[in-house]
This record gives sequence, structure tokens and C-alpha cells, in this order.
Amino acid sequence: MLSQLNNSIVKCNKCSRLVKFRKKLAKNKRKQYINETYWAKPITGFGDDKGKILFVGLAPAAHGGTRTGRVFTGDKSSDFLYKCLHNANISNQPTSTHINDGLVLKNAYITTALKCVPPEDKPTRDELHNCFNFFDKEIYNLKNLKVIVALGKIAFDACVSFYRSNYNFSEKVIFQHNKVYKLTNKILLVGCYHPSPRNVNTGRIDEKKMTNLFKKVLKLV
Repeated sequence: MLSQLNNSIVKCNKCSRLVKFRKKLAKNKRKQYINETYWAKPITGFGDDKGKILFVGLAPAAHGGTRTGRVFTGDKSSDFLYKCLHNANISNQPTSTHINDGLVLKNAYITTALKCVPPEDKPTRDELHNCFNFFDKEIYNLKNLKVIVALGKIAFDACVSFYRSNYNFSEKVIFQHNKVYKLTNKILLVGCYHPSPRNVNTGRIDEKKMTNLFKKVLKLV
């Protein structure tokens, strides 16, 4: 069950570099969060465990998920992401600000390939493979899963690496927004630009383009 899995995730201290870094973040807080207590533990997935869609980011944000205790919560990336998810009727509200804000996902679950924030957003190969054990169990427990949406190239590459290691996936794939690939266990993998301020501010992604992709994903399931 996902609840038991999530308990195991929260208790994990396997990667000493990541443990040290998340504790450092909790101590050296951003000025605007100076009075808050950071979660500073591994971040579990969140959403509808009967959902057909799995959104995957690379790792929790340093002052988003690592602070709030919920994936894609409390930063500018989450602001943009949930605005688009709400437009597509996948979430009940257009914001994800804190763990008790009433957010509900419809037919979808959201997680990260790596459960702890890595320094400079660059996990090592060993750190990723340690977390693939959790990722594998998440996919196993999402019994209705049909589509994985990789939020950003690094998350896409992590998903492909996971499938190469665990499901004998051998097809040559290249990250591209709105590109759909068929994985070896009959699940579809969809590339999606990361909802980061950099991508939004440069015009690489906008609300209409992201919302349209999410509506397309709903038709795939």
C-alpha cells in the first residue's frame, strides 16, 4: 500500500550527502521563511492512488517541498503547475501552498524520481538508483496507471533510466515537449517542459501550452 510505502520513504536516511544537505537547508532558511519549521525529510508522492496519471519531477525543491513537506508545494513552479492542472480539471484548486490547504488531485498522483533535494539539483547516479526502489513500488501500487508525465528533461531522463534498469526498455528516446512514447509495461511516457520560472519567463512554456498538454493526457487515459 502507498501509505506503508510513504512511511518507509519518510524514514529513509540512505544517502548521506542528501541527508546532510536537507538538514543544512532547514538550518539556513530563506529570509521569507525564517520563522517556519522546514520539513527537511524525504518527500512522498501525493494525490489519487487510483489515478491513471503520474506526474514526475526530478526532486523536491529546496525551499518548496523540502520546506512544506509536500511535492510541488510552496514555490513559483508549483504556482504555475497547479494553475494549469486546475485549468485542465485535474486539481480542485489553482494553488499548492501548504500541506493543509485542501488540495485534491483528480485521477492523478504526483511524485519525484528522487525523494530528497540534491545540491545544485544534481543527484548522483547512486542516489537516483537508491530512490528507484521507491519509484518502482509507487508504480506497482498505482494499479490504474496509464500515463507518466515527466516534468522536465532531467525527470524524463530519470524515468527512462529507471525503465532501462527495471523493465528492459531499449527504445531510443529524446526529450521533447508533447512527445509520447510507449514504455515496456504498456504505460505511456509524455515529455513536458518543467513549470519553472525560467521556462515561463523565457516563453518556452505558457499557461495555454501547458494546459493543452494536460488536456491531451486526459484523452490518452
